[in-house]
Amino acid sequence: MELLAVEAAGRGMEVRTAEDLGPVTGPAHWYGGPIAGARLAGELGFALLEPDDDWLARLPEEFTGRRIRSATAVDAWALDRPTFVKPPRDKSFPADVYADGSRLPADLDPATPVLLSEVVTFAAEYRLFLLDGRIATASRYAVFGRPDPRPLPLDGTDGADGGAAAEIAEFVDQLIATAGDTLPSAVVLDVGQLLDPYLPGHRWAVVEANMAWFSHAYAADPGRVLDVVLRAAGPRERVRPADLAFVRG
Repeated sequence: MELLAVEAAGRGMEVRTAEDLGPVTGPAHWYGGPIAGARLAGELGFALLEPDDDWLARLPEEFTGRRIRSATAVDAWALDRPTFVKPPRDKSFPADVYADGSRLPADLDPATPVLLSEVVTFAAEYRLFLLDGRIATASRYAVFGRPDPRPLPLDGTDGADGGAAAEIAEFVDQLIATAGDTLPSAVVLDVGQLLDPYLPGHRWAVVEANMAWFSHAYAADPGRVLDVVLRAAGPRERVRPADLAFVRG
């Protein structure tokens, strides 16, 4: 957040916190959580672009590499085997592998939407900031589930991750060609190297899609991250027609 604030200030933008807004004139953009964002969107006139809650579950398995389904907390509580469970958009409970449904929080609203996924292993995970279907900037953020941020060079340099960049770009091109119209024009896409114990090597798979205005930049270029955020959470009157379906509320 600090890096984006510095970048925005360098462009002549005024940066304020939600707790210290004061009078606001001119166009407003948002970077922060969904609860405060939803509260301020009407007041400040910005629109928040979001992927659909069930986007990952609707994505063809050739891109997910695993079976995923949309469900509710009631379905999750009934699980009798290890399953990766996550809220599709907020942080209402920790996204994790739960041995069974009894391990999930018991105080959730029964109608709380969840995504249920087969348990898989990602050797490395990368965060991609997409603008108009192209990777604007990217960062590795985890290795075997442990935080390990590192810039992802999109020019194919810098050793193993440089080679990964070319493979990721090809994978994203295939995804956009197949399902590009199911994502907003400014969005975050997490992808990873999915290991299969029965097959040598690895394959690329989508981890999830996220709101750009509520996503950690890790080691991505903050200037290019800001470009994506400004599109993803900017004045409502500037929303492109194709993005209107991704404005919540």
